[in-house]
Amino acid sequence: MSHDLWRDAAILRADPQLTALVAEAVAVRERAWVPYSGFRVGAALVGESGRVYLGVNVENASYGVAVCAERTAVVSAVAQGERRFREIAIVTDATELAAPCGVCRQTLAEFALAEEGQDLFVTLVSLGGTASRLQLSALLPLAFTPRSFQVRPIR
Repeated sequence: MSHDLWRDAAILRADPQLTALVAEAVAVRERAWVPYSGFRVGAALVGESGRVYLGVNVENASYGVAVCAERTAVVSAVAQGERRFREIAIVTDATELAAPCGVCRQTLAEFALAEEGQDLFVTLVSLGGTASRLQLSALLPLAFTPRSFQVRPIR
C-alpha cells in the first residue's frame, strides 16, 4: 500500500523527525494481530531519552484480553526502564482519524501527565489521508493522575 496520502499531510511535511516517527508507526502497524476486526493500529512512542518504542494492537478470541497498540508501546518502554514520554504517533488505516481509547488515554496519562506542566504530544494519522497533532491533555481533560490523590502510608 502506498502511503503518499499521509506524506502529503502538512503537519508531517513540516517536521522530518515527526515524519520518521510516523513511518515507524506505519511499518510496525503491519505486524498487528487483528484476525477479528482487521483494524490494524501501529504506535511509535518517544521516551524522554529519545528512544522509540513500538506497539501494535493484539486481538484475542476472548475480546476482553485484546490490547491496544498504544499500551503495548508503553509496556515495552516501561519494561526497558523508560518512564517518561514526549511524543506518540498512532497510525490506523481508517478513513478518518481514530483517537486512542479511554484506557489508552489513561495509561498514557500515568506517565505523561504525572508532573505539573508535563504533557505528551499525540500525532494521529489515518492512511485515508488525514493527520492531526495535539496534546494528551486535550484528549483527556481533568485526567486522573498520581497527583489526583494524596499518597498515604501503608498501615
